[in-house]
Amino acid sequence: MCATDAVAEDSMKRFDVEGIAILVANVGDGFRAYPPVCPHMEEFLENSGICAGGVLTCDRHLWQWDMKTGEPQGPAEKPLLMYDTKEEDGQVMVLIEQELEYEFDDDDD
Repeated sequence: MCATDAVAEDSMKRFDVEGIAILVANVGDGFRAYPPVCPHMEEFLENSGICAGGVLTCDRHLWQWDMKTGEPQGPAEKPLLMYDTKEEDGQVMVLIEQELEYEFDDDDD
């Protein structure tokens, strides 16, 4: 997938794997992988996401999540979907059984 040094601590980077967009985050004690959009309004998190202290914040509407569990914090109403990851030989590997996608409501702001 990518080298562990390709994603600095407290940052995220988007990768495409066989046509599936993946956002890989370095949360300090390891790596996590998510779909690349905010589950609220489809904002691209590589542009609007702030990764700090294990918390991901979308700067569009200030939704926040625990990056290790995907659980919502503050005003967020939906959890982050997460892919399984592992580190091996200096590489971050993401298990993609199928593309994870959010269902969006037409009445979200």
